[in-house]
Amino acid sequence: MTNAETAARPAVLQRHPLRLETATPEALAPFGGWLGPREGLKSLGIDYYGGAVAVSRPVAFNCSSGTELSLASLRRRPFRVRYLERHFLHTQTFISLAGKPFVAVLAPPCDDELPALESVRAFYFDGSAGLCLDVGTWHEFPFVYDDDTHIVVILSAQVTEDLRTPAANGIEAFGPDLDKKDITLRTGVEFEVLIPPA
Repeated sequence: MTNAETAARPAVLQRHPLRLETATPEALAPFGGWLGPREGLKSLGIDYYGGAVAVSRPVAFNCSSGTELSLASLRRRPFRVRYLERHFLHTQTFISLAGKPFVAVLAPPCDDELPALESVRAFYFDGSAGLCLDVGTWHEFPFVYDDDTHIVVILSAQVTEDLRTPAANGIEAFGPDLDKKDITLRTGVEFEVLIPPA
């Protein structure tokens, strides 16, 4: 942490525990779509292989600028939320490789400068499905249980450019498709995901 970051942080933090919930299509509905197999998915009716390949559209992915497919290689870090961000021009998507689990911290879209703190929730993904965020959904970058967990991220090329230009305070970033805020700096609250013992 830089001296500017240390000086900008509140002297006393309010700790706010987040109970870890299992990600399900129903639980994720306020935030985005469950990207995985489930009952009731309708086939697009495209069949060149005698029924051996069934294609469906489990989520509605949208992007109004160039789309990027990136690979995030993650290491474990404390399950404490420093940033919450949202995107205005696309439905960012996270897909874990090799069936490795991850945790997503989310808050529903809103018109305010920050999400309602009581709306922030934490979800456990067991590695069998991914997540496609609705436009404007607040989120922290996923947390992982194992070092060298790899997550495919589908996002707009604009976000990559927005992240390359930090805000004047050097710890946040803003742009046409990004609103990344240091939630602890702005509210004095530090969210911590409560991870059940193994």
